[in-house]
Amino acid sequence: MLRVAERDGGTGWSVVDDAGNLVTIVEGYLRRISAQAFSPHTVRAYAYDLLAFWRWLEQEKLDVWSLRTSDLLRYIQWEKVRANPQRPGGNVYRIEDGRAGGMSVLTINRRLAAIHGLYEHLMLMEPDRLARNPVPRGQVGRGWRRSGQPQGLLGHLAQRRAPGPLRLRVPHRLPRGLAPDEVERLVGSFRTYRDKAIALLMLYGGLRSCEVLRLKLGDVDLAAKTVRVFGKGARERVVPVDEDALRMVHRYLLHERPDSEQPEIFLVGKGPRRGHPLTAEGLRRLFRYHRALSGVPAGNPHRLRHTFATNLAEAGVDAHVLRDLMGHAHLDSSLAYVHLTAAHLRDAYDRAVERVKEGASDEPR
Repeated sequence: MLRVAERDGGTGWSVVDDAGNLVTIVEGYLRRISAQAFSPHTVRAYAYDLLAFWRWLEQEKLDVWSLRTSDLLRYIQWEKVRANPQRPGGNVYRIEDGRAGGMSVLTINRRLAAIHGLYEHLMLMEPDRLARNPVPRGQVGRGWRRSGQPQGLLGHLAQRRAPGPLRLRVPHRLPRGLAPDEVERLVGSFRTYRDKAIALLMLYGGLRSCEVLRLKLGDVDLAAKTVRVFGKGARERVVPVDEDALRMVHRYLLHERPDSEQPEIFLVGKGPRRGHPLTAEGLRRLFRYHRALSGVPAGNPHRLRHTFATNLAEAGVDAHVLRDLMGHAHLDSSLAYVHLTAAHLRDAYDRAVERVKEGASDEPR
């Protein structure tokens, strides 16, 4: 039975069999993206994606070197309907006819991206053995481009990369924050300074869970009331943080943090791993427990981040400022928050109608 194994102290991941033997084809690709400074979280996700793909190849008795695009269509269907008891979270959904739950559209698209990357790697390493990638991608549309970037006055008209024929359509859903009473119940359920500090950094600073876990002692400037954050794609930003969150971090450092040589701020407080950095799985267990305790089923780290962004958008913060605070790579991600609420829509609608009425009243009768 194949599985994913951690290596290099959690910075790398491998796909191995029960005897610990590496799946060498996958291993080469995972080591390559690790060397290209992909985050350990991305490498881990791709390792699990390729684990699922490799299990499917074995089940279907298919050879990775002779796979066709038509075979991948069957793989997509398999992912959509297969039972997956190990991942019962929000990324598992039910098919309308009552069959077992499969993977979400976003997860399937990510797995197709991982498979595409694997075959690009194989084409580079074994050009005589593999001539084409069985995972087709969309074509770059024509436009005023140079070196892949829009140029000139009409550069904004250049078309984006079209999705490939194997990319599933993703339903458009607006990000949803927590209601004030949900925030109060969830944050109020945390009992330690450490746990409250983590939640408040997400709620008042918009930090991702991985960004909170990466925070080091030198990243927090209590005097300037800022935090240096290392986000996705190794992008660094400095964000202002509310006094309440910083006060909770300070209390944690003074009263709860174990004596340790570890540079990370948030450490395990008890048990055999006391003094070691808090892991992503440990953070998931923490929020899973407090979701049940507080009765807030949507109370996860990303919802706290959404709440932060939603509150800023409702306060009228410019989308460009919101992008910098949230660490978004593209402005489109930030614009999703600008017109979130019915109150915003109603206000814009009322102002537009009022202008129309004023214009109509000025017309000669």
